[in-house]
Amino acid sequence: MRIAVLDDYQSAALTLADWSGLEEKAEITVFRDTLSDLDALAERLEPFEVICAMRERTPFPAALIERLPNLKLLVSTGRRNASIDVAAAKERGITVCGTDSSAHATSELALALLLALSRRLFPQALSMREGGWQVGLGRDLKDAELGIIGLGRLGGRMAELVKPLGMKVSAWSQNLTGERCDELGVTRRESLAELLGQADFVTIHTRPSARTNGLMNEEAFACMKPDGALINTSRASIVEHQALLGWLDANPAASAALDVYEEEPVAPEDPIRRHPQLLLTPHVGYVSRENYTTFYRQTVENIEAWLAGEPKREMDG
Repeated sequence: MRIAVLDDYQSAALTLADWSGLEEKAEITVFRDTLSDLDALAERLEPFEVICAMRERTPFPAALIERLPNLKLLVSTGRRNASIDVAAAKERGITVCGTDSSAHATSELALALLLALSRRLFPQALSMREGGWQVGLGRDLKDAELGIIGLGRLGGRMAELVKPLGMKVSAWSQNLTGERCDELGVTRRESLAELLGQADFVTIHTRPSARTNGLMNEEAFACMKPDGALINTSRASIVEHQALLGWLDANPAASAALDVYEEEPVAPEDPIRRHPQLLLTPHVGYVSRENYTTFYRQTVENIEAWLAGEPKREMDG
């Protein structure tokens, strides 16, 4: 049997879990790069019976799945993976499984980005590296308002993290209830426009869907404060990047921090890398030693359970 482990950027897969039981039964190949070309990807993965995917780094649409005749088990890290056509996989008799994922890793990164934007840490650090000194003014988080788009598992954790800083917290999403806001001590905004107009900082923690695709468009950015800040650690599809760049260009005091992108890895020549009002991280919201340990250990468990005829953590879609 042949097992492929995909997109292991940090060479962590084989060190954070015990694969020895599988090494006796299978040949394990680890890939540390990401292929985006469908033909090249299909050629690479065609020999494998088991493929281990890292979240959405490599999508598995029906067009790819139908070109993998040997594939029997697809294991993705995380509880769900919108980039896998689970229905297409099941039609071909392929079992699709997931793993647990932390509720705090991405929220902790969002908090770090919030702190960095508020005190202008990136331009200050860059100035020091280049021989300069203080550049511009930061601002306090105490008494500032954080607007959270999506108050689910991750958004709720974000609300808990900023409360000790003395921030006011508001939230909005299409399905947000007053009961959920009361549970977390958060002000419920009636509309996205109201949230954006009131918040000093806005952080996105909603799931990607047809309703949230392009949610932050030109009309939405027009509602934001001219010195506001946006943080997106959720999905790139929620923010129209041209609208974001237009808002930043029109408001020199505005800023944004992004951890997710339309195409990943981001091309070296992409101008988004050099916009002076953007703080960028390379999709590391879930990338922590503890989270990866859960990912890879449960990946091994899933493969062993499947081999025993008792699949674990199967995905429904």
